[in-house]
Amino acid sequence: MTIQRVHVIGSGLIGSSLGLALSRRGVHVTLEDISSTNAALARDLGAGALPEPLDTPDVVVAATPPDVTAGIVAGALDRWPSAVVTDVASVKGSIVRALEQRGGGSGDLRRYCGSHPMAGRERSGAIAARADLFEGRPWVVTPTDATAADALATVQELARLVGSAVTVLDPASHDAAVAAVSHVPQVVASLAAARLRDLPEEAVGLAGQGLRDVTRIAASDPGLWTQILAANPRAVRDELKAFSGDLEAVIGALGQLGDGDDAPGARGILATTIANGNAGHARIPGKHGAAPTQYGVVRVLIPDEPGQLGRLFQDVGDTGTNIEEFIIDHGLGGQFGVGEVYVVPAAAEGLAEALQRKGWTLHA
Repeated sequence: MTIQRVHVIGSGLIGSSLGLALSRRGVHVTLEDISSTNAALARDLGAGALPEPLDTPDVVVAATPPDVTAGIVAGALDRWPSAVVTDVASVKGSIVRALEQRGGGSGDLRRYCGSHPMAGRERSGAIAARADLFEGRPWVVTPTDATAADALATVQELARLVGSAVTVLDPASHDAAVAAVSHVPQVVASLAAARLRDLPEEAVGLAGQGLRDVTRIAASDPGLWTQILAANPRAVRDELKAFSGDLEAVIGALGQLGDGDDAPGARGILATTIANGNAGHARIPGKHGAAPTQYGVVRVLIPDEPGQLGRLFQDVGDTGTNIEEFIIDHGLGGQFGVGEVYVVPAAAEGLAEALQRKGWTLHA
């Protein structure tokens, strides 16, 4: 089917971003929220219109917190008997079980097909919404055994309309996957960041880009993440138990080395742990979802002054080199940063020489 009318329940970051993206593509979007102020704000930002009593959407999207999503989906199935209903919650199994337990009172489950856009920001609410939030991002579609083929196709079309790359998984496989790639990393990042609370200021001052990378997601909303973790407890627990086993092995090895004996095998455990991390990191998809790629890195000292970053990018562009990735780490106590310019390996040496000729100082 061609999607022409979408009703979004929930006007937070995801719901409002979806409204913005669909509206830009000519879809008529209506908005609903338990807070009329939130819905009106999303409307004023261009995410859609407030609904009229006789509106009949083709698709209803429940963009609500996980702990209320099943009830919202069930209500939508009853309110709009011809609409396909989906949700964008980050867990699926608990929602499906709740809907199945409701039985016939929850409407026609053939018209329900869950989904999960793997996109977000550290900020929340309609004010943080972006029309391009889903472009190039994975969107997991999670049909159940009851889902009709046309409902599955409609939700896939919805995801593609906003530029997402669609993956189809059953709800249990989805929950196991996100436990490994999203939920457990959030817990680990939060635990690592929590160790900084009582650290002396001079110690925290030594933090570099590595610590910022590891703990970036630790700034996420505690309330939302409590709901997410509580809705996916088994899969998260299983991943954490495996993580705990690996951690205990490292602790044991360090204990042996700390005792001052020869500690046979301890160094092997440490080396294997780091090597396994290398292997896992190498599996993370690369640019545009392609296979992981090893890049050459050119490190450049960048003065902390207006226009310097733009000048660097222009100078790189003038060489005909494409920047595959860029990271900047600000110097401690100095008005400069170190920019890491990632390029295809064959271009790295030539780019370094060209930037030096243009007056840039390279960093070892």
